[in-house]
Amino acid sequence: MVDWYPLAWPLIRRLDPEKAHGMALSALESGLLRGSASPTDPRLETTLWGRRFPTPIGLAAGFDKDARVPGPLLALGFGFVEVGSVTPKPQPGNPKPRLFRLEGDSAVINRMGFNNGGIEAMAERLSKARPRGILGINLGKNKDTEDAAADYEKGITRLARFADYLVINVSSPNTPGLRALQGRGPLEALVDRSRAALNAAMPQETRPPLLLKVAPDLTEEDMADIAAVALAGGLDDGLDGLICTNTTIDRPANLTSTQRGETGGLSGVPLFAPSTGILRRMAELTEGRLPLVGVGGVASGQDAYAKIRAGASLVQFYSAMVYGGPHLVTRITDELADCLRADGFTSVTEAVGADLT
Repeated sequence: MVDWYPLAWPLIRRLDPEKAHGMALSALESGLLRGSASPTDPRLETTLWGRRFPTPIGLAAGFDKDARVPGPLLALGFGFVEVGSVTPKPQPGNPKPRLFRLEGDSAVINRMGFNNGGIEAMAERLSKARPRGILGINLGKNKDTEDAAADYEKGITRLARFADYLVINVSSPNTPGLRALQGRGPLEALVDRSRAALNAAMPQETRPPLLLKVAPDLTEEDMADIAAVALAGGLDDGLDGLICTNTTIDRPANLTSTQRGETGGLSGVPLFAPSTGILRRMAELTEGRLPLVGVGGVASGQDAYAKIRAGASLVQFYSAMVYGGPHLVTRITDELADCLRADGFTSVTEAVGADLT
């Protein structure tokens, strides 16, 4: 397979980032951009929540907010694709410009603000063309909603039947007050109501697992509270996993790009170390009792492998595609298989948490 992206990059980088993103979606939707994924190493296959993942490498939420192209994305070689964040009502998001490339730092800043077409549009689309493969749906709240849990209840009730897993996103920095839901009291109430909505919406045998996506800007107390809430439930009560992490509001001192001061969430290579630190600590606090998904700064198979050894059963990326193109997933997957093989692991599961003491 010839990777054309390096040749196209000088032109792509001249485009407004959000316009380039829209063009990528259109190319996937029209079939102009097609997948050519080859069979993967069997040691990459893993099973979680009763679902078979052909590889542990997935696409993080944010790329396909409205579930326009999950099928073509899976065909690129992703083991699973997470769509959203989607809110009950359509909303335009924050004013433009709101997406910025930090090319010198291999990073991105966004302040999109949950721009999406709403749960009804997503439900209609998925009812007509639910792709084959593992599909996660990331749920958010509308900016003007005071009862946040009510929005998550609506998303769960309407979309659970289309999902292989659902994500409660309370960690985006671009919706005012959203991250406050990570506090122990608000989080307990939110999880209780979300779980009740899910139990009511789907029979146990087909019910998708419920995950929580957390921020990288957490204190030790924050992490302890989240772990306590996550572990408090039993079967059909509480959370089934955590996604570590969303974007950061921190700005490392070594950023060099002129747009480093833009408001929003920072993702990409500078997020790798802090997000992996949160992942590792959450793995310790949850004592291996809860599957974790590692995301943040992954740009190579070696990065994905580090997340797995720090406690992740699955790994996601997104920002690295801005610089590496749509076929980066194939390289990351192949490199991860090489890492597992070199260290004598016969499966991903064997490597999960290998660096934890």
